[in-house]
Amino acid sequence: MTLTAAHIDPPVEDPVSNVLKWVLLVVAIATFGLLAWATVETYRTAPPQPERFVATDGTVLMTDDDIVAGKGGFQKADLMDYGSLYGMGSYYGEDYTASTLVRLGTETQNNVAMATTRKAFAVLTTDQQTAATTVMQHDLQSIDLTKTEVVLPPPVAAAIVSVRDDLAKSLNVANPPAGWTPAYSLNPQLARQTADFLVFSALTTVARRPGVTWSWTENWPFEPLVGNTPTTNTFRWTWISFCFTFFAFGVVLFIYEFFLNNPDAAPMDPVLATFRPLTPSQKRIGKYFLVVAALLLVQILAGTIMAHSYYDRTSFYGIAINDLLPFNFLRDVHIQAPIVWIGLSWIGAALFLAPAIAGGQEAKGQHWLVDFLFWVTLLVVAGALIGDYLGIMGVIDQNWFWFGNQGLSYIQLGRFWQIGFFIGLALWSLLVMRALWPGTALWRTAAGQFWTGRIRMEHLIWASTINIAVLYVFGMIPLTGIEKSFTLTDFWRWWVVHLWVEQSFEFFAAAMSAYLLMSVGLVSRKLAERATYFEIILIFLGGVIGTGHHLYWAGGPSMWVPMGSMFSFIEVLPLVLLIIEAINHYRLIKAHQEFKYRLAYTYVIGAAFWNFVGAGVFGGGTLNAPLVNYYEHGTFLTLNHAHTALFGAFGELAIGLIYFCLRYIAADRQRFSEKVGLWAFWLYNGGLVLWILLNFFPIGWAQLDAVYEHGLAYARSSTFYDTTLFWQWMRLPGDVLFAVGALLMAWDFIVKLRPLYPQAVDRLIFRKPLLSASEPAE
Repeated sequence: MTLTAAHIDPPVEDPVSNVLKWVLLVVAIATFGLLAWATVETYRTAPPQPERFVATDGTVLMTDDDIVAGKGGFQKADLMDYGSLYGMGSYYGEDYTASTLVRLGTETQNNVAMATTRKAFAVLTTDQQTAATTVMQHDLQSIDLTKTEVVLPPPVAAAIVSVRDDLAKSLNVANPPAGWTPAYSLNPQLARQTADFLVFSALTTVARRPGVTWSWTENWPFEPLVGNTPTTNTFRWTWISFCFTFFAFGVVLFIYEFFLNNPDAAPMDPVLATFRPLTPSQKRIGKYFLVVAALLLVQILAGTIMAHSYYDRTSFYGIAINDLLPFNFLRDVHIQAPIVWIGLSWIGAALFLAPAIAGGQEAKGQHWLVDFLFWVTLLVVAGALIGDYLGIMGVIDQNWFWFGNQGLSYIQLGRFWQIGFFIGLALWSLLVMRALWPGTALWRTAAGQFWTGRIRMEHLIWASTINIAVLYVFGMIPLTGIEKSFTLTDFWRWWVVHLWVEQSFEFFAAAMSAYLLMSVGLVSRKLAERATYFEIILIFLGGVIGTGHHLYWAGGPSMWVPMGSMFSFIEVLPLVLLIIEAINHYRLIKAHQEFKYRLAYTYVIGAAFWNFVGAGVFGGGTLNAPLVNYYEHGTFLTLNHAHTALFGAFGELAIGLIYFCLRYIAADRQRFSEKVGLWAFWLYNGGLVLWILLNFFPIGWAQLDAVYEHGLAYARSSTFYDTTLFWQWMRLPGDVLFAVGALLMAWDFIVKLRPLYPQAVDRLIFRKPLLSASEPAE
């Protein structure tokens, strides 16, 4: 089957694909319907915020207005990118909920001791200490957050005042040994309200839900001091989820081998095997790829400085860089940059490949729109980063929410910039549609086939771009202000972060990877479509329902434990099986003829490997089991999962797509050297492996032990990190390999884009005329 400017061949009916299409429709409706019901339950059962907390003498300690204003201060100062709340955020600083909970417990314990014995807790006998601890645990656990006015026992009330005042003071005072710079955007009143919010958040982790024996956060964090230990619910669903995972493995393997991987002689559809002259819009895509390389280097630079901060919190090789570039801003750059450069690579690759899929034709004015999208995206990214910095430094004050930093990890962009980014994504989806079906007649034919159920791979690619744009909107709830509850704020944050990575990105990755395998003759369209439908079915099951594994301990309903734990691993298996099939076909093709996309597919296969290892083994297959996650949450083992999954699975796929486009640009006019790109590939992967072996694992496992033995507050303290300084330094070898790989890749991009920008490249770098088309390139 081919797609040309003149017609679209009707798809050949495949009974297995037809069944899978309807299963996909049912699963998509069911999973999002279930998520909608879970949303209602989350709103209904999120921790309530009483109107006021008072002492027994009627003194008001804090109000709902204070807590809401403090949440705004927490976001305005971007504290989530220095430390974490409910384990969500950065792993550099303390977890505010855990550390504040321990301070409340210790202060209350001492207050009880003084009230009953007139002695400090530390000098009491063992029996007296046990009695004081029992009273402290009872007083904290008995706080009823469902009441409009909460009257606190004197020991707890005094502890809250003491802890709150100390927190408020510390927010505005530099602490170089802890790597802490003042929260420049907080005035004294807002700092005090921010401390109220942190105290309230800690109370939700110990105050028991009505009618049950566990807290609003399912007894997280683990803290024996206040009586927080795993619940029966956590134990039960850990066992069930492992049973379900192994059972699902067998089912997936059986379905794939018995129904999908049919070794018949289905015709190939190598629509991209022939190089066509570049269209005007394709000639304008190169600058997208140059920005990708530049942003990756910026990400690495920020990450290198951050990594150094873990083993020298006072300076960067003697330079007090925190005074100019606070850690939380560097983290914003480090985690926003990959979202942007991976997104730009996918945007550019989709816009480049779509005209080739359409037979070398494109809609009128497409090249101008491609240029417009690029400059709009660049403006949004630059404006967002500048606003981010100015918001953290307190320069943008009143309008921080719109133009500064929203203070939410991974979606820090001010709301104005978020809206601009969404408009860019929507325009991208529109441009992909115009490129795939450049004529009105073609669009009507394609639309008719889609709505009548005759869905093709091209439809899936376009649908995945719509999916990415639409889900980003949910990170803007509520649109014009902040949500008063952090539980609900984090719920919608994960709608973007998790659903993007585990559903939208996987959807795009599966559709695009399968299409490219098909388009160069490695697999048949029938096999590619079957495997893609099957993969997307599992993506909807794991990616949508699996969102719950981020919500175990954030104050949502207990039903997130079973829902989140059972569907987080199976989605990666079909893609791995498809890549294995592709490797088999690749070997056959290589034995008979030159395969022109070896470099691109090296990265694609590498992405499949890390998809399975980083997202699967290091993520859904291990960390998401509730009992494991209860202790592991907020540790370096999560950092291990994040780095190997985000760059390994999606970053390498992004680079592979770019190299696919660069090979197409080279066509048959010049020799296409793969040497530098392959060196970069192995340096990237060598860096990932060294990170795992010399940094993430040695620190992560020790940190997990520390949580189990002492509680999360200790495991996230500077005291613990000081015991891991050797392994913190050992992050450096992996950083060096990774950075060298990125520099080589950036140079390779410039060299290979030379045919598109001969004057600019030669003037800036080569200082010589561009080789003629008949001369071999170096």
